Amino acid sequence: MPTPPLNRLLVLSNGHGEDLIAQRILQALRSRRPDVEIRVLPLVGLGEAFAAAEAAGQLQRIGPQLRLPSGGFSNQSLRGLVRDLAAGLPLLSWRQWQLVRRWARQGDPLLAVGDLLPLLLAWSGGGRFGFIGTPKSDYTWASAGPPNWGATPLADSYHRCKGSEWDRWEWALMGSRRCRLVAVRDRLTARGLRRHGVAALAPGNPMLDGFPQAPLPAWLASQRRLILLAGSRLPEALGNARRLLECLALWQPNQPATALLASGSTPTAQAWQVLLTQAGFTPEAPTAEVAATGATASWRLGRLTVLLGQHSFTRWASWAELGLATAGTATEQLVGLGVPALSLPGPGPQFKAGFARRQSRLLGGAVQPCSSPQQLVDRLRQLLADPSERARLAAIGRRRMGPNGGSAQLAALVEQRLLG
Repeated sequence: MPTPPLNRLLVLSNGHGEDLIAQRILQALRSRRPDVEIRVLPLVGLGEAFAAAEAAGQLQRIGPQLRLPSGGFSNQSLRGLVRDLAAGLPLLSWRQWQLVRRWARQGDPLLAVGDLLPLLLAWSGGGRFGFIGTPKSDYTWASAGPPNWGATPLADSYHRCKGSEWDRWEWALMGSRRCRLVAVRDRLTARGLRRHGVAALAPGNPMLDGFPQAPLPAWLASQRRLILLAGSRLPEALGNARRLLECLALWQPNQPATALLASGSTPTAQAWQVLLTQAGFTPEAPTAEVAATGATASWRLGRLTVLLGQHSFTRWASWAELGLATAGTATEQLVGLGVPALSLPGPGPQFKAGFARRQSRLLGGAVQPCSSPQQLVDRLRQLLADPSERARLAAIGRRRMGPNGGSAQLAALVEQRLLG
C-alpha cells in the first residue's frame, strides 16, 4: 500500500491574474516544502498559468473547468451573468463546491486566492483554510480619482463609513476560527480589516516576483519604447487590442519607435496578424537582433515597429518607457516596475470605465485612463516629451505596488499556519 503524502494543499483561484499570483506563491512554497502534494482548482477559465508547473509534475489541476463567456466578470454585467448562467455556471459551481467539501472532510487545508468566490467556497468546505485577497485595496476609495473622469461620491462615502473596501460578509468569513491566514495586498487595506477584528497581514506583494533583470538591447536604447498590454480574456481582448492598435496607427512618431506587443497564449499569433493587418501594419522579416529579444514576428508602419512576443511580458516589461494597457494584473505589475501607463476602457465586461477609474486610483494615477484613442495619443506625446513627469509617475507606481519578495513571505506563512 503506497505511503500517503506528508501534506496536501488545495488552492482555489478565480481568474488569470489570481492564477499567476497563486503560482508564484506555490513556486516559493515548493522550494520550502517539496514534500507537499499540491492540487489547484481554477474556478474561472482553464488555469493556463499552472500548465508549465503541471507538466513538470509540481502540481495537478483538478475539478470541472469551463471558460465562461464573461471571463469571470459576471458581477459587473447583468448581460454577462445571464450568458454565464446559460453556459452552465450553476452546475459548474455545484460541482466545485462538492469537490471542496470532499477535500475538507479529509482534513486537508485549502488556500483561497482572489475575492469573495474562493473565500466563500473555502469557508463552506468546513475545514481550515487561508485567504489571500488580491483584488481589493482601500486605495481605490482613499485616493483621488483621475481628473475629469467622473466622481463616485456615494461609493466613496459607503467605503469611508465601512472603513474598508471589503464588505461585512467578507469580514465574517475572514474572521472564522477556521481561517488561519488572511493576507491582503497593502498595509492600508490590512489596517482597515484589523479595525473590524480580522487579523489581516500585508507581508508583501507577489505580483512583482519573477521579473528577471534583462538588460535593454543596445539597438532599442536610442528608440522610443512602448509596451502594449491588451489582456487575455476573449473575446474582450480582441476588441481592446484593436483599439490600442488604432492608437498606435494614429501616433505616427517622428523618430524610430518600437512597440512591444506582449501577449499570452490568447489572443493567438494568427489573431494578432489579422488585427495588425487591419490597422495598416505590414509584416517584415525579424532581424537577428530582433529575434534575440524573443520576438516571433515584426510589423511596421512608418517609423514604428511592432514586435510580437508571446509569453515575453516578464522579459520586456522594464524595457518600456510607457505602457498602453487594457489589462488588469499585468498593468499593475508594469506600473510596479516603474513604467507608467495609459489605459483605454471599452465596452467590457472587465475593462470598462469604472474598472479603469478604480485601477487609476489604486495605483495613485500612475496609470491614466483616456476617453478616446485621440486623447490617448495626445497624452502619449506629452508624457514621452516629459521625462520628469514619467519619473514622478514611476515613483508613485513603485510605492503603491511595494517591493518584490512577497511570494516567499506568503509561502512561509502558508507553511506555518496551514501545513504546520
